[in-house]
Amino acid sequence: MHALTHDDLLGLERYARERGEFRARAMTHKRARSVHLGAHLTLLFEDRVTVQYQVQEMLRIERIFEPEAIAEELATYNPLIPDGHNLKATLLIEYPDIDERRRALERLRDIEHHVQLLVSGHAPVQAIADEDLPRSNDSKTAAVHFLRFELTPAMIAAWRAGAAVTLRATLPAHRIETQLDAAQQVALVADFD
Repeated sequence: MHALTHDDLLGLERYARERGEFRARAMTHKRARSVHLGAHLTLLFEDRVTVQYQVQEMLRIERIFEPEAIAEELATYNPLIPDGHNLKATLLIEYPDIDERRRALERLRDIEHHVQLLVSGHAPVQAIADEDLPRSNDSKTAAVHFLRFELTPAMIAAWRAGAAVTLRATLPAHRIETQLDAAQQVALVADFD
């Protein structure tokens, strides 16, 4: 996938007019790209559509229209777009209750280093976490992490041929796995085109 450029973005006025429709398309698109690992972990697999939506929203909220500031936003978010041989995901740790979330973030320290993707018949792919900056410390993890999964050509070929794909958390305090459904597999395999 190609990085977004300034030309891919809608100006503030046009985005304001088209935001409802654009947002509805983005939310529908995100549904097939969201994988839940239990009740509290969600991986949102990013691509050009999810990143464009995020950038458009940041420009809108911050009222950014200067070319240099737009370039900064693109430089921040473009690294989330897959490169054709990997998947990139935002890991969200979601607990609505603040006290429960605080305890969970302590218990789940280092969870970002314990997420794997498995293509049936191949070795697990360990997520590479938070390449831009560390988000955990000695006592707790952050509620948001950025993960990258590097796949081999053989794994991608197997996935395209219909091999089952599973995501799992291997942290001793939170072991769980889920198999991607058919819609998720189709949505994510497109990231290798």
